[in-house]
Amino acid sequence: MAGNREFFNRKLHSLLGVIPVGVFLIQHLVVNHFATRGASAFNQASHFMENLPFRYALEIFVIFIPLLYHAIYGIYIAFQAKNNTARYGFFRNWMFKIQRWTGVFLVIWITWHVWETRVQAALGADVNFDMMANIFSNPWMIAFYILGVVSATFHFANGLWSFAVSWGITVTPRSQQIATYVTLGVFFVLTFIGIRAILAFINPDLANI
Repeated sequence: MAGNREFFNRKLHSLLGVIPVGVFLIQHLVVNHFATRGASAFNQASHFMENLPFRYALEIFVIFIPLLYHAIYGIYIAFQAKNNTARYGFFRNWMFKIQRWTGVFLVIWITWHVWETRVQAALGADVNFDMMANIFSNPWMIAFYILGVVSATFHFANGLWSFAVSWGITVTPRSQQIATYVTLGVFFVLTFIGIRAILAFINPDLANI
């Protein structure tokens, strides 16, 4: 019984990491990327998301609850995990380790990000270009957010690989190797989008480099 429950929890954890949490990550990065088109473009995209029908229900049931479950169970996995070099090999074992490290860091980073944006918005602040530019006026916040974006994109991309294996999509060594290249591509593309958005908030000219 306990084994079946753990199997179900791991499957649900994996699924929620892709849908809806992973989908939300992509959407969030795309909205932020509007900053490369200027403050007005970002503000328009941000306000569009804020004015979606049933916004609070979507945030609670589609974003926060799945994210909370994924984070809590992910922390449990991280501290229960034992690296298996015999099964995964050197490269995949390092991906396994980094997946756990980034997961723990992301709990801290996302909590801070929610505090600086969503909580402040609930207290009356306007989530707009100026808010983000003000956050990035601190060099430490620039480094913190870049590390957060890279951790999030890696965690999602590598999680896609694990999802494909655990759900029986890639069962052969060849398919898993192809999945490695595909997910690395996802990581680099999403990281580029995320870093470029940060640069746009710091200095719009930097985003065009």
